[in-house]
Amino acid sequence: MRKYIIDDAKRCLQCQNPLCSKGCPIKTPIKEAIALLLESKLFDAGKLLFENNPLSLVCSYVCPQEDQCEGHCIMAKRGNPVFISAIEQYISDYYLYNYKPVRSHRNRGKVAILGSGPAGITIAFLLAKKNYDVTIFEKHDQVGGILRYGIPEFRLPKRIVDKLMDTLIQSGIKIRPNTTIGSNLTVDDLFRDGFLAIFMGTGVWQPRKLNIKGESLGHVHFAIEYLKNPSVYRLGKSLIIIGAGNVAMDAARTALRHGCEEVLIVYHKDKSGITATEHELQYAQIDGARLELNKLATEITDDGVVFADSEIYLDETGHKQARAIPGTEKLYNADSVIIAISQGPRTVVASSTTGINLGQNGLVVVDGLGHTSREGVFAGGDVVTGARTVVEAVVASRKIAETIDEYIVKKTDAL
Repeated sequence: MRKYIIDDAKRCLQCQNPLCSKGCPIKTPIKEAIALLLESKLFDAGKLLFENNPLSLVCSYVCPQEDQCEGHCIMAKRGNPVFISAIEQYISDYYLYNYKPVRSHRNRGKVAILGSGPAGITIAFLLAKKNYDVTIFEKHDQVGGILRYGIPEFRLPKRIVDKLMDTLIQSGIKIRPNTTIGSNLTVDDLFRDGFLAIFMGTGVWQPRKLNIKGESLGHVHFAIEYLKNPSVYRLGKSLIIIGAGNVAMDAARTALRHGCEEVLIVYHKDKSGITATEHELQYAQIDGARLELNKLATEITDDGVVFADSEIYLDETGHKQARAIPGTEKLYNADSVIIAISQGPRTVVASSTTGINLGQNGLVVVDGLGHTSREGVFAGGDVVTGARTVVEAVVASRKIAETIDEYIVKKTDAL
């Protein structure tokens, strides 16, 4: 064990009213886990974290701790919070690789999970623990969703996602890869074949367009597609990334690790509007990316992107929008362009199924417990909220798993 883990754990004040847990969306029992660690009860500490959050190890890598647990640590007021993420990572890594799950008896009915991102994995674990016969339908060849295909290796090692897949199988969960519900198979087919409930956790994989001239050119790519398999892209030496969210930062850092020598991130507002965390922006700049603000893309050419200076105005609803200032257009040369301005859901499931309502933004409409407008179909995660953090998906999924359990109990009792 690294010495700093122990030293930092000893710095924990074991507060009677732990602000670190209050700052965590899933209320991670941090002080209790640290106490168990210092008592040499490492497995018990890991069990405590895993039962609260099956993706505790993932969250220790990708959560914005500076805004959550560590940012709320009482020691942060002195400028040096307890390094909670490292402690959680050590405990959770040990536990996941030593955990022997109890296999589901599969005697309480079939449940289908569409998508194996954070929401789908969480619900699968929780329902398997309740002895449901759970099947995950995944459109890609491997489990993980955004964890595998959207977060770079340097931020989340793939070995962790591989281990989660092994643990799902050991828990008695069936996995059907390369299967998209809504094409050959439909929701109606699942109900026909005895599934009592269906959970939609299909994420947001449809990249949003700029809707400007040149977007279809051969050297233009979408960030969410690029991150799936960056090794197959040949971006050249210079790259422009349009957008400034966390996905844009991931794309920039990935490109710099795959041969790009110059990466310019361009955003149409000032720094206060950037949606990436300050932490991720700093890492992108440390890795070598440059940032250009208040520039609006007006056209993409074979040689690069034409940007104009932008000005902010309020639209009819009072929201800030950007528009180009005429006469300020300038070509920024680049070998390739990546568009990273968010993404929305692909509606193949809903469009092939009657009775599932979508909002104007294409997201699935649910009530506070995850019910869609069709009986027996539930939804959660990014396909409902839009792109959010892993821990937010886990929080919602715990509630939805309870809702599905209650729904099936009532349904079977009525038979």
